[in-house]
Amino acid sequence: MLKLGKLNTLRNQIFLGFLTVMFIVLATVGVVIFDQVSAVLRSNAEKHIQQTAVQATGKLDALLKQMDTLMAQIATNASTQWLLSQSMDGMQTTFQQRQALQQEVRKFEAFATGIRSIDLYTRDYQGLLPLDTIPLTSRMPQEWMEQVEREKGRLVWFGIDPYNSDVVIAARSIRLMDRSFSHGGYLTVRIDKSYFEFIDAKAGESGTRELMALFDSGGHMIASDFVAKVDAAEMFDQEQQTIQVEGKTYIPIRQEAATTGWTLVILTPSDYAVEGISVLRTAIIVAGLIGGLLFLIMTFILSTMITRPILNLIRAMRSSKMGTLQPSTVTTQTMEINELNNTYNQLVVHLNELIEVVYEKEITQSRTELKALQAQINPHFLFNTLEAFYWSLDEKGEEELAEIVVAMSGIFRYVINRTDEEEWVTIGDELDHAERYLKIMKMRMLDRLTWHIDVDAACRQTAIPKLLIQPLVENAILHGVEKRRGQGVVRLTVRRSAREGFIYIAVKDDGPGMSDEQLKQLDEIVKGASKTRGENGIGMANVQKRLQLSFPAETAGLVITSKSGEGTTVSFEIPINRLGEREQ
Repeated sequence: MLKLGKLNTLRNQIFLGFLTVMFIVLATVGVVIFDQVSAVLRSNAEKHIQQTAVQATGKLDALLKQMDTLMAQIATNASTQWLLSQSMDGMQTTFQQRQALQQEVRKFEAFATGIRSIDLYTRDYQGLLPLDTIPLTSRMPQEWMEQVEREKGRLVWFGIDPYNSDVVIAARSIRLMDRSFSHGGYLTVRIDKSYFEFIDAKAGESGTRELMALFDSGGHMIASDFVAKVDAAEMFDQEQQTIQVEGKTYIPIRQEAATTGWTLVILTPSDYAVEGISVLRTAIIVAGLIGGLLFLIMTFILSTMITRPILNLIRAMRSSKMGTLQPSTVTTQTMEINELNNTYNQLVVHLNELIEVVYEKEITQSRTELKALQAQINPHFLFNTLEAFYWSLDEKGEEELAEIVVAMSGIFRYVINRTDEEEWVTIGDELDHAERYLKIMKMRMLDRLTWHIDVDAACRQTAIPKLLIQPLVENAILHGVEKRRGQGVVRLTVRRSAREGFIYIAVKDDGPGMSDEQLKQLDEIVKGASKTRGENGIGMANVQKRLQLSFPAETAGLVITSKSGEGTTVSFEIPINRLGEREQ
């Protein structure tokens, strides 16, 4: 860590900072250029592949159109039309008529290559050609026949024959021209897959880069120049950006034929799409290395020019760290460094002045602390004096007076002998202080004052601001008990509130009480709505303000209820909170 700390200099920071910025700039520029040029090269390659796909699709359409024309000629042939009309009328077709029709159809087969068979069926699926008696329902799925009927005479290309994987099947319905083009039967053609080998199998040897494959609508391969077996699902997956075939990576282009719904997939080697990118990558790396080296040299020179005057100024500062600060005499040709030197010299002058001021303040503070220590003797003197009174009265048998002196000593200690950090006490401490105050008032009022303290033991440890209950007890005595004739009672109640998580504290007297008008005035004084202050409002207003400051969002403050002739009750609620938890 020490060695690393020595390397953490301004020169190294400037050097590494500039080098990092240069690296980011060069890397960003290189990546942007590389991406843009790569996109252009890929786009050109894809356009070339698309042109190849269009040409291949056009050749496929020519083959399909040739077969469609041949099938239309057979469907409209006079012999075909006559035999199907006879069948529609319920007349049986003789074997000789079927043989004659077969010879007629074979004349058309001579005009096309790759035809395995051309079959003719009546509308009730009975075979006319070939000469066997196998019905159409045994040669073609029912859903295919329904599709042929829906197309109303158009040739439907289904793809691979489910009963012979080497044959491609197509079919059309035959419309009888002399019967208002009504449905008369079915014409099917089975073609060898070699008919669709428009893909030159030797193209790869002649330098062509693409691989082609033709799939029917069911995903079955009709023709391809693949040597290895391929996954048709992978070929049709639009999310596949590249495909692995025969150990090489290819970019797929999918072209769908509108007339058949078949898909032509053209695969181009990925290295063909990125030709020239490797050269571009090498050029970018070499340019980046040269630019980085030049920038490295310039950064080193610049960092030296900046840090050398600063090092000289640091040496001047170190020479002044012992004893009185001395101004620097370093001079440079750099305006900023000269300004820094002048600022340092001004700082030295001000620091020397501040040293003298701080020295004088330390002397003054020492004298003040001495006076504060002397002032702390006064409360202790008072407590010691009260203790002496207590023992003197106890020796003389004045037990009642001795108890009063003890109560006074406790009150003084509670009020005076507390630091600012002890402004929060427990409800138990506050009740003990209120009881000592009641004992002292009992000495003055004798039998006129009695009190009852009803407290839930579980509430004694709850935190409460100091001197919050005693002012309410004092008001209850001064404005309640003293203003009535005869004996008066002060009741102090502490219990769990009906409000969950709160404690209810109430001080009640049986004094003369207040009228509604007096109660309203007192409530305004306590809550600060009135600018006037009555005798019985100052202490309670102080308690109200302290409650609002201590529990701003948890208590509504003092609640005062009174009836003339029945006494007054002052109550409030505070949240349950242990003193230790409050200090944490």
